[in-house]
Amino acid sequence: MAPKIFEGLKILDMCWVGIGPVTIKYFADHGATVIHVETRTHLDVLRMGGPFRDGVVDPDMCGFFANFNSSKYGITLNLNDPRAIKIAKQLVEWADIVAESYTPRAMIKWGLDYENLVKIKPDLIMFSSCQQGGTGPYKDYPGFGGQGAAIAGFNHLTGWADREPSMPYGAYTDFINPRMGTMAICAALEYHRRTGKGTHIDHSQIEGGLQFLAPTFAEYSANGEFPNRAGNRSDEYAPHGVFPCVGDERWIAIASLNDDHWNSIANVLGHDEWINEEKFLSFELRKANEDDLEKRISSVTIDWDAYNLMEMLQNVGVPAGVVQKTSDLFDDPQLTHRKHFWFLEHAAIGLHSYDGPSFRMSKTPGELTMAAPILGQHNEYVYKEILGMSDDEYVELLVEDVFE
Repeated sequence: MAPKIFEGLKILDMCWVGIGPVTIKYFADHGATVIHVETRTHLDVLRMGGPFRDGVVDPDMCGFFANFNSSKYGITLNLNDPRAIKIAKQLVEWADIVAESYTPRAMIKWGLDYENLVKIKPDLIMFSSCQQGGTGPYKDYPGFGGQGAAIAGFNHLTGWADREPSMPYGAYTDFINPRMGTMAICAALEYHRRTGKGTHIDHSQIEGGLQFLAPTFAEYSANGEFPNRAGNRSDEYAPHGVFPCVGDERWIAIASLNDDHWNSIANVLGHDEWINEEKFLSFELRKANEDDLEKRISSVTIDWDAYNLMEMLQNVGVPAGVVQKTSDLFDDPQLTHRKHFWFLEHAAIGLHSYDGPSFRMSKTPGELTMAAPILGQHNEYVYKEILGMSDDEYVELLVEDVFE
């Protein structure tokens, strides 16, 4: 088998929660040796966020944490102990890349900020990610992707015009930013390959999130207007929405990009008379009568099986897709064909599903090599085999809670 693209690369992963662990997971699943650092004295909040296997609330039983940390070695280290700081610096010497996702004050407090670490390893690549970046008046503002989505403006745009702002599902900026972080690290690796020099990447979740709102900024810059919440509707297409189907919480998304699409929708739904109805004759008219339009469509789709309707609409060129539940994804024929989900034996959870790589490299495909670690699972291996710690030293530090 060909070596993976990042084989031989060594990463010290001091990240927690979302963006950092997911960013580094790309490298771990593509061959990098990754050591993920945690502490029992201040648990990664994701470990206690659930969902938990069989409802057992335990930091080692969280499926969410597991999915973000495949293919990594896991150690515990109490960085409030000076001896642990010394060990962390030994790990920095070992690593090619150090990644962290705390507010700047945390790494400065431990003496593990970039300015200190480059004294240990001058060509170090360091990836630092926090909500608003490592400089400026809000650099120490803590928070998660939910707050990040609000500050970046996503919540204002999400929901219905006659209701309060909603929000995208989950810790949104945690989910969309890892792709940018990964590319920034790849650029730093290429720079290091060419020059032998290191880099400090200062990543702001909010600034990364703003890239996904480019059309709204363009609209405001061009004409001083900004969009408001509009539910599932679009300024450019009508109908454009999600409509009920047969069954519990069964829905289908349908979009009409032109008159031909609208004619096909009416035909598939068995209501050709809608095509020549005056108030639906053009996009402008359909948009002006959108409430009635959506009621008409919903009154018919409610009697359809969502998958059958999706297939019939797609067969005539209409953009349509079933709003799939999580359980549907495991039976999705496309995801099954691409072998998206991996099932690995976790030390506490047992057999557990993992998201596999979202891209396939033809010559160096990614591979999930091991399940995510339970707390301190690889302490002995990392401290003895990688750092060369003696048995006596290891036991002494273990007993004195340095590895907590």
